[in-house]
Formats: sequence, C-alpha cells, structure tokens
Amino acid sequence: MLNFDFYNPTQILFGKGRIADLDKVVPPNAKVLVLYGGGSIKQNGVFDQVMAALGSRSVTEFTGIEPNPTYETLMGAVELIKKEKIDFLLAVGGGSVIDGTKFVAAAACFEDGEPWAILEKRGSNVTKALPFGSVLTLPATGSEMNSGSVVTRKSIKAKMAFSSRHCFPQFSVLDPTTTFTLPVRQIGNGVVDAYVHIMEQYMTYPVNSPVQDRLAEGLLKTLIEEGPKALANPEDYDTRANIMWCATMALNGVIATGVPQDWATHMVGHELTALHGLDHAQTLAIVLPSMLRVRKESKRAKLLQYAERIWDLRDGDEDSRIDAAINRTQEFFEQVGVKTRLGDYSLNAANIDPILSALETHRMVALGEKRDVTLDVSRKVLEMSL
Repeated sequence: MLNFDFYNPTQILFGKGRIADLDKVVPPNAKVLVLYGGGSIKQNGVFDQVMAALGSRSVTEFTGIEPNPTYETLMGAVELIKKEKIDFLLAVGGGSVIDGTKFVAAAACFEDGEPWAILEKRGSNVTKALPFGSVLTLPATGSEMNSGSVVTRKSIKAKMAFSSRHCFPQFSVLDPTTTFTLPVRQIGNGVVDAYVHIMEQYMTYPVNSPVQDRLAEGLLKTLIEEGPKALANPEDYDTRANIMWCATMALNGVIATGVPQDWATHMVGHELTALHGLDHAQTLAIVLPSMLRVRKESKRAKLLQYAERIWDLRDGDEDSRIDAAINRTQEFFEQVGVKTRLGDYSLNAANIDPILSALETHRMVALGEKRDVTLDVSRKVLEMSL
C-alpha cells in the first residue's frame, strides 16, 4: 500500500428532514448567500425548507449556476459577495452547484490576480476560502464531501479542475427525499458518474490494498443493484438513500487512500463537455469502456479481479473474461439510460482531432496512473468509441 495522508473535515447530516438542522450548523449571525441552479428547488419544496431553517438570518440569493458551472457565471457571485459583504455560502443543488460554490468561496478571497489562475494552478495557490455548506439534491459527483471542483470557461472552451483543503464543505445535508423528483436522465447520469469515480481509483494496478479494494467493490455492486431500481421506482426511499450515500463514498477520499489513481477517462471526458456540451456522465460512459479496452494489458490484474468479484466471471481464458467484464460495464451504463458511443451524440471521426488538440493545449498528454496515456492512446480510445 502506498503512503497516504487522509483528511476530511466535512460533517454529514443524513436522512429525512435534516434540512431543518441547517439552523444548528449555519452560524446564527451569518450573512448567507444561497447559491443554486435553474430553480427546480423552488418547485420541489427544497428552497422553502432551506429558508425556513435559516430563519431570521440575512439571506441573499444567487441563481443560474449551470450543469457545467461556468467561470463567467460564478464571477457574478463573487461580485455579489463583495458588494453585500457575504460571509457564509450555502450551495443547494447537485455537484455542479457545489463545485461552483467551492470556486466562488476561493475566488472571493483570492488576491493574486485574476481568479482563473486558481484553475490554471489546480488550486495550489488557494490560501483561504469563505466558509460554506451544502444541501445535496442530486447524488452523483461526491462534491458534497470533498475539496475538488471543476469549472468551465466558455470564452476559451476550457473545462478544468482544482482542489484545495480550504474548499471542503463545513457540512452537507443529504436528504434522499430531495431526489424523488429528479428527471430519469439525471438519475442515470448520477449512477454512471459515481460508478466511474470508483473505477478511476480502483481500476489501476494491485498494491496489496484489500481494504480499499473491497470498499470500492462494495460500492460498485451497490450501484449495479440499486441503479435500475431507482429508475423503476423513483420514490423508493431506501434505494435513493443507498445511491446517495454510495455517490458520496465514491469520492470522499476513503477508497483513494494508499492506492494509485487513474483519471484519464475524466480528462478526456472534460474536453468532450467543453467542446460539445455533453453531460459529464455521458462523456464518462463513452470513454471508460474504450479506455479499458485500449489499456487492457497495463490493467490486466485488476481487470481480472473486477471480472470475478463484480461480474462473477470465472470461466474461460483471461482475455475472454476481461472482454466480457468490459462489455457488461458498457451494458450497465446503457441499462441506466446513458448511451456509450460518440455516434449516439451525433459526433464522428471529424471531432477527434479538436479533442486531441484541446488535450494538448491543457497539457493532458501523459495521463493515467502510469502517465502512459499519451495523445496517441487518447486517439485510439476515441476512435474505438465511435
């Protein structure tokens, strides 16, 4: 097992009715900025619950954070914070709203030039951030219990990530009932997003870390079992609770301790979103199966373990078991409603070179746990994904 340094200070308030407990965790004299997306929280009752819990606190709203939060929009929130002298942020929504709030929290305190530098330096230049919490309404990204964020800058078609210990939520409220009204597309996207997060940390090479492996495998099996149930019965509380906690555990740092990590699928996927506006989970569903096929040799040991422990594939030669496991993975993504080919999104071979150019521009030319995913490898992955 590799050396590691684990730190996660986020308090989780899980279960029905926990939004009311905002009154206990938001400072009583805080000047609060509530950040959210398109306004669905006002239709499903979540906004009213949040406002009731905040009580007599000074509250300002910032709305319009996109599914892939943009730098341009988020800088509007930074200006509002400075104007109104806001001192506490509350993200209410899914991973995009929480990601956006992390950037806003850091950018509002950033004194070293234009805040885009936070993304350019991957967060290494963040020295402080405004305190914030979240109310999660869409389980997918795990942003509610980690310090990472992804932001898109429309003007240059760049989607980039950063992380900082200053950007952990102080708390996150996870009430599974807030997810009952999600569209089917978002349910499937959330399941795929969480699944690929786990795979990026699990599907590398063995380092004698059975605790992390078994935790990751348990999460994968849970998503396989519970994902289709959520689509079939959206208001099944137990199913929604399991998926919500699974998505949080997928990326709160626990299964990443002491193991190598990949993330090549995500980096290629980010360029697909930046250039073509695909949902994040859609890009992951396109890229991961081909990424595993192209890199089968370097991932052979873990692919065999995955085939046996996740898909119960024990018979036949190694290659047939690996191929079957990758096929099962792709079929699972399709089962939860997320298409897995570039052609499913009206993209073709002509779109590959611009994606590779973007990867090169963003210095994504040596990806993966062994830094062996070159532009040539990324090309093969994309060509196999047609």
